[in-house]
Amino acid sequence: MNLRFVEAFYWAVTLKSVTRAAEKLFVTQSALSSRIAALETELGTLLLDRRDKQFRLTTAGVRFQRHAERLLNLQRDIKLEFGAGPATRTVSLRVGVIESVLHSWLIEWLQALRTQHAGLELELTVETTPVLLDHMRRGAVDLVIAALPAGGEGVRTRALASMPMVFVGQAQRHTRRRWALQELCAEDELLTFQRGSQPHVALLDLCRKHGVEAPRVHSISSISAMVQLVESGFGVATLPHAAVVRLTHRLALKALNCEAALTPLPIHLSWRDDPGSSAAGQVIESVLEFNRRPASSKKSMKA
Repeated sequence: MNLRFVEAFYWAVTLKSVTRAAEKLFVTQSALSSRIAALETELGTLLLDRRDKQFRLTTAGVRFQRHAERLLNLQRDIKLEFGAGPATRTVSLRVGVIESVLHSWLIEWLQALRTQHAGLELELTVETTPVLLDHMRRGAVDLVIAALPAGGEGVRTRALASMPMVFVGQAQRHTRRRWALQELCAEDELLTFQRGSQPHVALLDLCRKHGVEAPRVHSISSISAMVQLVESGFGVATLPHAAVVRLTHRLALKALNCEAALTPLPIHLSWRDDPGSSAAGQVIESVLEFNRRPASSKKSMKA
C-alpha cells in the first residue's frame, strides 16, 4: 500500500477538503484526488462520497480513517528508529506568527532551532491573530504563535509566557519620569492594535477602570506603522515591552513609566498533529523549551 495515498486521504479527511489537503501536501488538487482514487481502487471500495459538493466520508471511509492514522504513525516511528527522521533529510514546516513575537523573541528562537535541527526548513507567515487562526483552520499553516488559541478538530494548544505591555512615546517629547493615565490621555492620541484585539480591548478597559475619558484610539495592525507614527510625534502606542527594548536601541523611542499598568499580551502556541512526521513535535518542543528560558539567557544568545 502506497503511504503517500494514505497520507492524501488522511489530510483530506482532517481538513475536510481535497483542496486544502493538496495545499498542505504541496501537490495539485487533481494529483491528490488521483492518489485517493488509487487508494480506493486498491481497497476495492469508495472512501469519499462524491455525489455532491459537500465533503463526506462513506461508511468504509470512516472505518479506514482510523487505520490511516495508525499507518502514518507507524511510518513515522519506523523512520525515527532507523535514522530517517528530520535530522537526516530536509523537512518543511509552515509557521505563522504575530508581529509582536517577530519583534520580541522570534529571531533568537529561529537561531536556536537551526542549531538544534539543521534539516528543518520553515516557511514563515507574519499576520494578525484572526488571519493566522483562519490559516490554521484551513490547514494553510502547520503551527501558529498568536494572541488567541486556535480551535477546531485535531488542533492542540499550549499557553506560552505572556508579554508585558507598555506605553511608548517619542523620547524627545516624553521626558517626564512618571505619567498618570489622565495626563497621558490628555496630552496624546493613543495607538494600539486592531479593533477588537486583546490590546485594544484592554486599553479601553483600563481607561474605564481609572475613570479616564480616552482620546481618539487609533487601531493599527502593524508595529512598524505604529512606530513611525510615534517617532513623528503623532501619539503614544501600546507595545510589548520586549519589542520596545529592541526598538529603542536604534530609534528615538522611550518606554513610558505610567502608574496604570497595561494588561500583558497572552501568547498561545497552536498546532495540528501530523501522524506522518515528527517535525512539528520537534519544533513545538523547541518553542516550549525556549519560552521557559529566562530573558537574560535569550539576550546572551543574541550577543
